[in-house]
Amino acid sequence: MGLRGENSDDGRKVESAMKRPALLYYAPFTRGGLADYAHEQASALQRLGVDVTVLTAPGFSQGREVAYGLQESLVVRQERSQTARWLGRLQTASTILKNNRILARVIEAQKHAHVLLGSYAEYLAPLWAGTFRRMADCGVVFGAVVHDPVRDYMVGPEFWHRRSVADGYSYLREAFVHEAVTLATFRPMPGLHTTVIPHGPYPFPAATLNREAMRKKMALPDAAVVLLAFGYLRDNKNLHLALQALCHNQEIHLLVAGQEQSAGQRNFEYYQNLARQLGVESRCRWERRFIPREEAGNYFEACDYVLLAYGAAFRSASGVLNAAAWFRKPCLASAGGSNLKSVVQRYGLGLWSEPDDLDCLSDAFRKCTQVRLRPDWEAYEKDHSWEQNAVLVRDHFFGG
Repeated sequence: MGLRGENSDDGRKVESAMKRPALLYYAPFTRGGLADYAHEQASALQRLGVDVTVLTAPGFSQGREVAYGLQESLVVRQERSQTARWLGRLQTASTILKNNRILARVIEAQKHAHVLLGSYAEYLAPLWAGTFRRMADCGVVFGAVVHDPVRDYMVGPEFWHRRSVADGYSYLREAFVHEAVTLATFRPMPGLHTTVIPHGPYPFPAATLNREAMRKKMALPDAAVVLLAFGYLRDNKNLHLALQALCHNQEIHLLVAGQEQSAGQRNFEYYQNLARQLGVESRCRWERRFIPREEAGNYFEACDYVLLAYGAAFRSASGVLNAAAWFRKPCLASAGGSNLKSVVQRYGLGLWSEPDDLDCLSDAFRKCTQVRLRPDWEAYEKDHSWEQNAVLVRDHFFGG
């Protein structure tokens, strides 16, 4: 009997060793940089032998080749520029709470033991984090990609913000960041492990229009130096400073292509009016919409530099930089201490300007017309692959 039991145990051990590790990937977004990141990371993990199921909202898979499991049962609040701020915040709160309830139900119903959050979040965490702390106490391993490690944007009073940030970290065992940083968790988190992972370039379809054709379509002069501001319109991208810098650099044109992110941010009308007031509107082109992946290449093809003039409060990696890396377009960048600053300077990926400084930005604009850059794209791509990203995530979740 004993011998038979030992054989049975050995058989179960072999069967267990042969089973692929499983991961639930929580991605409550359908498009934009976070969705692109989630797709690339989930795909790389799947290629490494992890059975990944992405829990997301309808529309996430649109335009993407999905090789992992997919559950599109979350909800995404639709941004409307005319929505009153208080109503927009109420809708956001409702969406956050509903999606966390769905996540908890899926974990319990499908008995997931490993859960990766595609983006760390703290909003309203005191209202929902307790459920996940109890799951963690019962053995569920939670991790999160902390895209923005410095959580200095406060919603509500400071005491609520600090408690929310702490609760957002309270149930995590793994935190994945893109630059070595000490996370401000506001409470001791002895069980939280922080790991630096690379941010890989985003693959895009090839451009359907060449430089000449795209410039003709956008009424951009062939000889002009064109800066591309791509993606969501956000205040921290300092587009107002870029428009002022155009005043001192007559050879430069600005192409703005993207979508307004929320009612709380400056909108296209603000920047278009500012361009008129500054007398630079004739050198600005505006494409006011979300740019589908299959069209993105045309805009990068048309430009000479990608504009990433973030303010000092930006201390993260840049998704747009990793789109630019795919098309091998140099950038003109600024930010606080961040992954963006590190990689631009280490690999020579573009011109650097001190953040929030109009004189420095104007000088960087001038250099765009004078300097010929030779970014080390090969070294950057070698050091920043999705495969390396996924290996680190897998090893810290499942022990290699």
